[in-house]
Amino acid sequence: MRKHSLIALFAGLALSLAAQAADRWQVPVASKKLANGLTVLVSPDHSSPTVGVSVVYHVGMRLEPKNRTGFAHLFEHLMFQGTPNAPKGVFDKVITGGGGNNNGSTRPDFTNYIETAPVSALESILWLEADRMKTLDFNPATLKNQQDVVKEEIRVNVQNQPYGGFMWIDIGGLAFDKWENNHDGYGSFKDLENASLDDVRAFHRDYYGPNNAVLSIAGDITPAKAFALAEKYFAAIPKRPTPAPSNFSEGLNSAERRLVQSDKLAQMPAIAAAWKMPERGSKDQPAMAVLGELLAGGDASRFYQSLVKGRELALNLESLYGLTSIWEYDGPTIFTVFALYKPDSSADALLSAMDEEIAKVVKDGVDEATLKRVKTRLLADWYNGLESFLSRADTLAKLQTLWGDAQVVNKIPGWIEGVKSADVQRAAKTYLTAANRSVIDRKPAAMLAAPAAAAASAAQP
Repeated sequence: MRKHSLIALFAGLALSLAAQAADRWQVPVASKKLANGLTVLVSPDHSSPTVGVSVVYHVGMRLEPKNRTGFAHLFEHLMFQGTPNAPKGVFDKVITGGGGNNNGSTRPDFTNYIETAPVSALESILWLEADRMKTLDFNPATLKNQQDVVKEEIRVNVQNQPYGGFMWIDIGGLAFDKWENNHDGYGSFKDLENASLDDVRAFHRDYYGPNNAVLSIAGDITPAKAFALAEKYFAAIPKRPTPAPSNFSEGLNSAERRLVQSDKLAQMPAIAAAWKMPERGSKDQPAMAVLGELLAGGDASRFYQSLVKGRELALNLESLYGLTSIWEYDGPTIFTVFALYKPDSSADALLSAMDEEIAKVVKDGVDEATLKRVKTRLLADWYNGLESFLSRADTLAKLQTLWGDAQVVNKIPGWIEGVKSADVQRAAKTYLTAANRSVIDRKPAAMLAAPAAAAASAAQP
């Protein structure tokens, strides 16, 4: 009787899991690798006569040359400055003239270039992308111009902004030990100015070959047609040797790191608390995704309810995973919580309140209703992010680049659904410890000046 009951139980479980898998949306993904090493991905969807295109190169801030901070970002700008065949301005004019738009971004482990347009413009887009993969118009005037553009971007987005991106720039410098992980990927003015044409040529030669890239197309096209177009425009580009990356792995920290910063533009104090994350592909990665959502994912999260709504210590609360997402990193990264707090509160008060919520998870786990709610929100966010052709193409390209398998797009929902309360407890106990935490307390300059002035006055005879 016992044996038959177990057989029935396992059979029922298998049917239940099969039903869940059948209900889950499977993103269509076809893949082909060209002889020159370029990986081509296609996700056909004929619901709209448009396409999204993403070309992702496996290079970013982590691999830029030492003493050239911000170089990967500078190079991203240079990729839009023309080639011998398509001078400056042609790229934007062709794509926007065909009813599309384009952009690019640089992250620690990748640089991506994205376009969306009517399907009739696809061949023009692929020609342009292949053309700048071959070579660029390397000249001193363009380099100087884009050095100035990036420096102005730093002034606008960092130096002349309250808080200056300390929750995604400075916090990494505090949390990590190795240069590859802790330097400012936006770049110092000195390093940007010292970048030479030889640096630019070498970077394109070393990292912008087809064998270090993924081309992804989503939308109103068949895989056969897309593969044929990829062969037509990219197959003649020769593969190029790519330098072996340095060892930038790091373990968890063993002692809390603290830093107080002054901010002349901020009106309220703020805190960034960051914990080193599990490695990509670790069994704890999905658990951390659920834990991060549980603790800091919106107004229903435990941190928000405790620190903002309940104790009214903080004015707001946000969370982020380095410069990317929970699924898009290929080296050390951090889970960061950022909050503005009231002047009559303190960083210690906020950290203590966070520790209390973390301790509750370690001790009691998560009840099934809450766990289901959190996982449902994660799944909804994941699927919503894949709805647009542009986002889908870009996600697939990044997953292929970082994981070596674009089909991870269809595995992530199962990983999320499979997280149990015990997994969340383990992740909280392992990663969200005080010893693994780095904290920046960013205070308005006036707040720091007043105690300093009072101390100086008291010290006078």
